Amino acid sequence: MNCWPVEPLGALGTWLSGGTPFKGNPSYWGGDIPWISAKSLHDFRVRVSDDRVTALGATHGTRVLPVGGLLFLVRGMSLKTEFRLGIAQREVTFNQDVKGLVPRQGVLPEFLAYAVKARTEEVLDMVEEAGHGTGVLPTDRLQSLEIAVPLPDEQRAIAEMLGALDDQIELNREMNRTLEEMAYALFKSWFVDFDPVVAKAEGRTPFGLDAATAALFPSTFSTDPTWGDIPARWSTKALDEVADFRNGLALQSFRPGVGEARLPVVKIASLRTGRADSGEWSTADIETSCILDDGDIVFSWSGSLVVVVWCGGKGALNQHLFKVTSATYPKWFFQRWTMFHLPEFQAIAADKATTMGHIRRFHLTDARCVIAPQEVIKAADRQLSPWLDLLIQNELKSRTLATLRDALLPKLLSGEIRLKQADKTIEAAL
Repeated sequence: MNCWPVEPLGALGTWLSGGTPFKGNPSYWGGDIPWISAKSLHDFRVRVSDDRVTALGATHGTRVLPVGGLLFLVRGMSLKTEFRLGIAQREVTFNQDVKGLVPRQGVLPEFLAYAVKARTEEVLDMVEEAGHGTGVLPTDRLQSLEIAVPLPDEQRAIAEMLGALDDQIELNREMNRTLEEMAYALFKSWFVDFDPVVAKAEGRTPFGLDAATAALFPSTFSTDPTWGDIPARWSTKALDEVADFRNGLALQSFRPGVGEARLPVVKIASLRTGRADSGEWSTADIETSCILDDGDIVFSWSGSLVVVVWCGGKGALNQHLFKVTSATYPKWFFQRWTMFHLPEFQAIAADKATTMGHIRRFHLTDARCVIAPQEVIKAADRQLSPWLDLLIQNELKSRTLATLRDALLPKLLSGEIRLKQADKTIEAAL
């Protein structure tokens, strides 16, 4: 075990409290200094939001955190299940739900971030209920967290080792963002904008298509009463004719008995984290249609309406979630059409007077989808199915790497394993 000195987190640097410059003063807003809130804190790389303040705004109601400063979310609904922190990659300001920490000399930001992250369960135990589902992390309790602090060279080595895993996870995310953009562009071009048909109708050669693929598209349009102009000999269907939307179960009625096989409950919040981390369990003896596996398409129809490709492992589907499947069409096809209609579904939910806006079954029937002949769908499938498979593979690799990182983290920081041991493990994973 290590013999590193231990100090409270509060003594490892200078702490800053954030705030919000007066929104009614236009001279405070619209500048070039990012203003960080909860939505920007999802990993160590703080994602800069569109909210920005001016130099004047940065001195009126908020604080400036320098490069390398740490940001901790100390108030928010997500604090009930998730501890968020990040390292400022540039000078930023931040709001009142966030605390800043400028590490003192000899304390590396990356190491300190990992050291605190390793204590996530302890930190979450400190969170207090503030009403309306909001959690509050008292600053004095966070600052009392005791951190083992090795010499800077060892701090750097540990941070670089764990950072290699996070870099690979980020690379996978970037690849998936590119795959998502490519898939969206092709789907929209062929099935929404009908670009190949427009080109042929205008006497042009469809861009980027070989002759055999271009020949699959007509050169004229017909009128569909539910959509308008669509390619000749194409048709439309309701979204719930294209796919089956299986609602989840009220899983509080399906708790596992002692010694009974069980599954983690996948709830709406799980779709954001990508993990079934609600802490709730269901018996595994439920309808197979309500069991999720990696690669399944999930649509939350209540609260936060999102469509995701689930890669968080086997789990039980909770109510307010649809598992979307089809016996007729490829996965990307019904995924893309569900995502196409998502903005209108979100608008419908936002208009609800209740706190949990939602859509109803008839909204799926009202949502129309353009259906191309099978040969066109098969041509698209040759590109889109491999892209979706690769996206799923990348997500699963990232999950494996994150699990490895989280397993190594406390062992490295406690001295239970040494750097050479961990390095061999990481090399094998990468």
